[in-house]
Formats: sequence, structure tokens, C-alpha cells
Amino acid sequence: MKGMLLAAWRYRFFIVSSIKTELRSKFVRSSLGGLWMILNPLSQVLIFAFVLSAVLSAKLPGITNQYAYAIYLMAGTLGWSLFAEIVNRCLTLFIDNGNILKKLVFPRIALPLIVTGSALVNNVLLFVAILAIFGVLGHLPSIALIWLPVLMVINIALALGIGLGLGVLNVFMRDIGQVVPVLMQFLFWFTPIVYMANIIPEQYREWLAFNPMIPIINGYQNILLYNKEPDWTGLGVITLIALSLLAFSLVLFRKASPEMVDQL
Repeated sequence: MKGMLLAAWRYRFFIVSSIKTELRSKFVRSSLGGLWMILNPLSQVLIFAFVLSAVLSAKLPGITNQYAYAIYLMAGTLGWSLFAEIVNRCLTLFIDNGNILKKLVFPRIALPLIVTGSALVNNVLLFVAILAIFGVLGHLPSIALIWLPVLMVINIALALGIGLGLGVLNVFMRDIGQVVPVLMQFLFWFTPIVYMANIIPEQYREWLAFNPMIPIINGYQNILLYNKEPDWTGLGVITLIALSLLAFSLVLFRKASPEMVDQL
């Protein structure tokens, strides 16, 4: 594992250059360019916010802002979009880059790091756009924002731990690539992003404890909506789970790397 980290450090300029190239090529022929990275998730947020805030008059306890639901939804979307992008892209990462793995000599750990870096840039741009919208809506975040980078690191560790392991397994068992997107949809709707957790019947709420994304999303909502520090008790457990999954995935990745090229 130490060898992989040292190899990634030696190729750091290659990784940074690849992230820049990927971001540029994605929108090189688009008149709006990188704005599409934030317009797509924001458009979904605004649709949900209009339907549930304006039409259904959804309200949040303890929040007086008339756009409270939109703010709640944007906070959850920010956390979910980072997690989902890393997991979904890592799922087919090695299959999509099979030709590169066969022809070029470079540390293979660079590929998930490039994906993570690209997803992080997208998420930061989305965060800046959300802050601008918060200002328009009259909701200014507080000093609690200092905890957001810590929360993002936990989120990335969990996403990479899950995504990297699934990406390796998907090389050998292609059915995984078909099943995981369905599970991701289920996980999204099983996470209180579009709705409040208190609307779930009490007999089903105990199942929420098995969702690792809930403490992370609650952390985003606490910071961005309620202007308070996240609940570190739940996040501490998730951090241990995330680090364990990441360590397992790195070991699996290291052992499977020689055979992956043959499978591709």
C-alpha cells in the first residue's frame, strides 16, 4: 500500500494534468463550458424544491426561511453528488480504460485518483453555485462551514472504498456493473435528501441505521441548513467503516491488478 502511495506521488503531475484534460475535454465544444457541471444537479434541485415547497407547501421545523426546503435539498444534493459520482465512475473505470492499461506504463492507482480529483472539482463548483443561491434566498451559512472539508474527506473515503472495490470486482464479474446502478437508486431514496426522516413510519426507521450515507448527509444539512456542527458520534463510526473499506479495496486492487489486464 505504501508503494502505491509513493507511485501516485511520483506521478502527481500526470494525475493533475489528466484531471485538467478531462475537465476541458468534457465541455470543449459547449458554449456554456463548465457551467453544465453545476446546472444539471441544480436544475434537479429546483424542480424538487418547486414541487415540494411551492406546490405541497413543505416546511421544515425550526427554519423560518420560506425557501427552507430548497436549502435542505441543495445541502443533501451536494453531499450525495460527490459520493455518487465517485462510486459510479469507479464502477466501470478499469473497463473503460482497458486499452490505456494495456499500452501505457503508469501506476494504476492513478486512475481512481483522477476520478476522485475530477469529482471533487465538480463538487466544489457546485458548492460555490449553491452558496450564491443561498445568498439570493437570504440564507447565509455560519462559521460551521469550517467542518465541511472534513465531511468531504469522509465522504470521499467512503465513496472510494466502495467504488474502487466494486470497480475491481466488475472486471471479473460484469453483472456487478448492472446491479450497482439499481442499488444506488435505492440508496438515494433510502437517504433523507428529498424528504425528512421523520415522515418515515416508526417501524421502518430502525432500518435507517444500516445506511452509511445518512450521518454524512445529516452532516451536510447541519452545516449548510442549521448552521451547526455535525454529529461526530455517528460520523466517527462511518469514518471507521470508510477507512476499513478503503483499506480493503486497496489491498484487493493491489492483488488483482496483474490479472485485471488479462481480463480486459
